[in-house]
Amino acid sequence: MKLARFRSGDSRVRLGRIDGDEIVDLSGVEGIGSSLRALIPELAARRDSILSASGPRHPLAEVTLLAPIDDPQKYLGIGMNYAAHAEEARQAGIPIPTSQMWFNKQVSCINDPFGDIVRPVVSEQLDYEIELGVVIGRPARNVSADEAREYIAGYLVANDVSVRDWLAKLSPTFTLGKSFDTHGPIGPWLTTDDEIDDPLALQMTLTVNGEVRQSADTGGMIYDIYEQIAYLSRVMTLQPGDILATGTPSGIGAPTQNWLAPGDVVRAEIEGLGAIENHVVEDRVGS
Repeated sequence: MKLARFRSGDSRVRLGRIDGDEIVDLSGVEGIGSSLRALIPELAARRDSILSASGPRHPLAEVTLLAPIDDPQKYLGIGMNYAAHAEEARQAGIPIPTSQMWFNKQVSCINDPFGDIVRPVVSEQLDYEIELGVVIGRPARNVSADEAREYIAGYLVANDVSVRDWLAKLSPTFTLGKSFDTHGPIGPWLTTDDEIDDPLALQMTLTVNGEVRQSADTGGMIYDIYEQIAYLSRVMTLQPGDILATGTPSGIGAPTQNWLAPGDVVRAEIEGLGAIENHVVEDRVGS
């Protein structure tokens, strides 16, 4: 299934099932509200009712798609998880880690799949990072890598927008440089795990103004998504709806100082999951 949060003619937030180039309104299904995170633990039990729902249909072009998960308890990202990208970082003065290196993206950074990315007034080094987003499906604690896939609800496209001049210099933990408002666009919907044969064999492409900047497949991870879940779950209980940004390949803007600027259009697409597209806009001082 492909499940989305959306608005149509009114301002009401609804859940919907993607069916081709249309979205089927699920608000008529008993017990389904407007939070996909709240629905995730019940997806298996409600699968048949969701698939058979025959609510109003809307062309995707006529609705506003929202962040599939707008209220996760945790949004975590792993740094330098593709070898070529790790080398890019090393050349920029960041040592290549010898174990999984995790950071927080504050959940207030979450943005809609087609929402604007704001370039903050305090930075001139705004960068992009396409990533496979993994959404946790049930509480995971001390999970082994072999059983980790059983805990995945599904996948989405993530752009781990990064303010480079706030990373190593002003926020050595990465948290601040990764957490500016609007710097977590995700979507366009949640694709459930059963829809994807192998999440480690998906092509990822990011373009800026139509120019390909990043192109790789998810098989290039140093630590795959199952190892990531196992590692994190030794420390904390991963909860339904938690989002893991699983690493970006090479091609980021930092090595060439090719920063994002107002007016740029950033499109991130992952095979089988869809695409998100965001316009870069200037910050409004005092807002």
